[in-house]
Amino acid sequence: MEIVIRDDAAAVHALAADIVEKVVRTGRDADRPVLGLATGSTPLGVYRELGRRHREEGLSFARTRAFLLDEYVGLPAAHPQSYRSVIRTEFAALVDIDLDAIDGPNGEAADIPAESARYDAAIADAGGIDVQLLGIGTDGHIGFNEPGSSLVSRTRVKTLTEQTRRDNARFFDSAEDVPHHVMTQGLGTIREARHLVLLALGDGKADAVAAAVEGPVSAFCPASVIQMHPRVTVVVDEPAAARLRLADYYRYAAEHKPSWQGW
Repeated sequence: MEIVIRDDAAAVHALAADIVEKVVRTGRDADRPVLGLATGSTPLGVYRELGRRHREEGLSFARTRAFLLDEYVGLPAAHPQSYRSVIRTEFAALVDIDLDAIDGPNGEAADIPAESARYDAAIADAGGIDVQLLGIGTDGHIGFNEPGSSLVSRTRVKTLTEQTRRDNARFFDSAEDVPHHVMTQGLGTIREARHLVLLALGDGKADAVAAAVEGPVSAFCPASVIQMHPRVTVVVDEPAAARLRLADYYRYAAEHKPSWQGW
């Protein structure tokens, strides 16, 4: 696991975009590259930077497939805050990815357990996710795996905590409009991606970041499961790094990273 501390949000987004671009340009052998896309505020700058590289540098997503991390249950797909809508607006509209190549959990499915199984099978059928973007909640959740989630969980329905609903209320007209339930890739599903890239910005995420990367692996902090993954890049700005005990070492390691290693 590499922890990379950058000066500001723009530098965090640029490094994450570098990682995604490498996967998109090189792919996996002759197969189509597969991206795992997260929503929320933090990844939006990454999508805008990728859009810029598409417009100005010819970065093409025409061969790329993508899977969404989660979706609200019961929110119509056309609702502006459904994650399918957000990804179409904030990512797909900026690049040349085929909309049919983007899959997400169907939060309107009549049979949620069957839809959850379908979704995990679809990811497996695509050959797995090459790089999965992740944010982190103030309570340490990734995807919508709230504290107490099984570390080997699969895609399923989860009930949001009131803290998460309050955190997400800024995207809705009021807190009452935030759904109580979501479908989310489980921690076991997330861990199957080949490369996890977790992003965090601001001092409000500092405690969660410290618990995830330096605390014990525990369902109390679901993001701590990344410690059990063979390839993780955690990219944070200075405020989000404020509680890291080994911050000086992480800066030193990044400064002396072997030139051949890459991200």
